[in-house]
Amino acid sequence: MSTSETHQERYTRAKARVEQIRSFYNHLFVYIIVNSGIASLNYYQNEWDVAWFLFPLGSWGIGLIGHAIGTFSSNPFTGKDWEKRKIQELLEKED
Repeated sequence: MSTSETHQERYTRAKARVEQIRSFYNHLFVYIIVNSGIASLNYYQNEWDVAWFLFPLGSWGIGLIGHAIGTFSSNPFTGKDWEKRKIQELLEKED
């Protein structure tokens, strides 16, 4: 934390981080509910003789994994350092 960083800036950054985490958990909740419904429908239709529910489960799961990585991992391409550099670059362009 730099000395020039204000409490408001830290609060704004923390609030944005909480929103990012909340967004992931909402995504996970919807994934579980919807895919449970799809699996139930698949079972009701043919008792999983043809387990077609695995296709949306896997496809959406890939997106969910990407969302988790973006939320909880430090991505070297779009991580905190990249964000700071990009903000600085955009501010310099405006000046």
